This record gives sequence, structure tokens and C-alpha cells, in this order.
Amino acid sequence: MNIYEYAMKLEKDGERFYRELAEKIEDKGIKSIFIMLAEEEIKHYIIFEKMNKQQSFTTQHSTHLIKHTLALFRKMREENPHFSFSRSYIESFRSALRTEENSYKFYMEKGNMLEDGKQKEAFLRIAEEEREHMILLQNLLTFAMDPVTWIENHELKMPL
Repeated sequence: MNIYEYAMKLEKDGERFYRELAEKIEDKGIKSIFIMLAEEEIKHYIIFEKMNKQQSFTTQHSTHLIKHTLALFRKMREENPHFSFSRSYIESFRSALRTEENSYKFYMEKGNMLEDGKQKEAFLRIAEEEREHMILLQNLLTFAMDPVTWIENHELKMPL
């Protein structure tokens, strides 16, 4: 398995994981975050697939996910100041965070090894997107564990 096939596997596994999480989560807003993360993984998969087939590809940075999540947290906090998540949800969020951390490390390492400028740039850009997913998930985890004070204490940790 070459690095592109491995990256495709990471992205496909990530997509599946996020879709499974979305199925389990009852809250429509949180469900939408995981659906959007799954769609991000598909976007990455397509880029790696094109690299593997030596086809041309483009990468584009997406900022709507972070903005959507921030707005969602604010809305949830306003609608129900004592919002809470089950322990199993929190563990799922932790698992998602670990997955993103592993993907980030892999893409950074492999991206820095590549010599082809466009492929190197794509790996590093996707690594940056995975880092943003990590930030999002860390904030989701913090929000899930302490929604009452999240806005006051953690809102600034979300890059826009």
C-alpha cells in the first residue's frame, strides 16, 4: 500500500466513523457537525485518489465548518444553559480527536518527505485541515464536558 492508498484508507475510515457518530447523535446540530466532517473526509479522499492515479487535482480550504460549529455552540448554550452529553458521546468525541491527531501527524510527516511541490502542498494543506478538525473536536469535547462556561472560556480557541 503506497502513501496515497494509505491516506485514502484513513479518509474512508474517518468518513465511516463520522457517519456512524452522526447516526447515534440525537441533537441535530451536533449531528450536522459530524456530517460535515464526513464530507471533509470525502473531499480529502478524492484528492488522494487523484494523486494516486496521477491525475490533476485542486485543494481548497474550507472555513464553513468552524463558523458553523461556533454558531451552533452559541445557539445550544442560549437554548439550554444546562445542556449535557452522555459519557458515551464524550468518549466518541475523544476517539474522533485521536483519529484526527493521527491523521495530522501522518500528513505532516509524509508531506514533508514529498518532493513534488503540488503533492507536498496538498498533503500539508490537508494536514492543516486535520489540525482544524482537532481544534473543533477539542472544543466540542470541552463544550460537552462544561457547556455552561464554554463560551466565556473557550470561544477564542476556535480560529475563524
